[in-house]
Amino acid sequence: MQDPTELFQFETDASLSAEDVNASVLVLALGGFVDAGHTQRLLTEHVLEAHESRVIASFDVDQLLDYRGRRPPMVFDRDHWESYADPSLLLYRVIDREGVPFLLLAGPEPDYQWARMAEAVMILIRALEVELTVSVHGIPMAVPHTRPLGFTTHGTNPRLLSGNETPFGTVQVPASFSAMLELRLGEAGRDAIGFAVHVPHYLGQSEFADAGLLGLQRIIAATGLDLDTTALAAAAGRDRAEIARQMEQSDEISAVVRALEQQYDTFLEGRRHRSLLATDLSDLPTADEIGAEFEAFLKDVADEGDDGDDGREVGGRGGEDGPQG
Repeated sequence: MQDPTELFQFETDASLSAEDVNASVLVLALGGFVDAGHTQRLLTEHVLEAHESRVIASFDVDQLLDYRGRRPPMVFDRDHWESYADPSLLLYRVIDREGVPFLLLAGPEPDYQWARMAEAVMILIRALEVELTVSVHGIPMAVPHTRPLGFTTHGTNPRLLSGNETPFGTVQVPASFSAMLELRLGEAGRDAIGFAVHVPHYLGQSEFADAGLLGLQRIIAATGLDLDTTALAAAAGRDRAEIARQMEQSDEISAVVRALEQQYDTFLEGRRHRSLLATDLSDLPTADEIGAEFEAFLKDVADEGDDGDDGREVGGRGGEDGPQG
């Protein structure tokens, strides 16, 4: 393995000292295989906007990213190239509302050199005296948005998982860098915890601020950090209002959601099903049918174009799909 320390460099600010960079908590926001509802991206953007932060280190993305696999955007203005969106993978030192610092590692998930990148992060964790590493992302689930969102907790130490209930048994899934890093941290005897927020699968491609809000609340509960949730909570309220408005215009969509509500309530009561992932869906619409119904409805709304609708996806502000860990 090449020297992992050559993957990152600290900022050359002479005023930085160990006290300026050390922190007990590291939050990972490195994308991955899936991030339903753009959960991780929403809470990461919110944290950086709502709190004081500074970049203390950066990673050499040229060694880590496949540019042709996910081409960075450029702006062409009439007869010349105006700008290029340089990808960046940055380590921030963020200050909560009580003045407590924590670290946030944010950027695209590495395409290459996972083992070397994991060792580089672990070197930083040791050097900066991190005691707990935390991650959040969203996963699509057959649940209605009209019920409280659930989440699955995973971690490296059973004491971090007290009271955790999960609908999952043993499953094999595609790896993400954050998941692999959590595994390596556990093997090294270090504490790490992650939260997979259960996002209604028909909202998985939209920005669903309720999922980001729940993810942020789980970080607060796990770390004791005093983080501002105001703007994200307001965005979640706007999302719920927009979803309700669109449901009022479609009896078919309302019927689909009611079916999911019945399935969800039956699962909770434990009368028929042991797992949301092993339930008899013979009398309920499939995920594809739900998605097709929503897409058809949104197309009708866009075609009408005279009712003040802004053409956004169900779930609020829309946005392109992105990866998660």
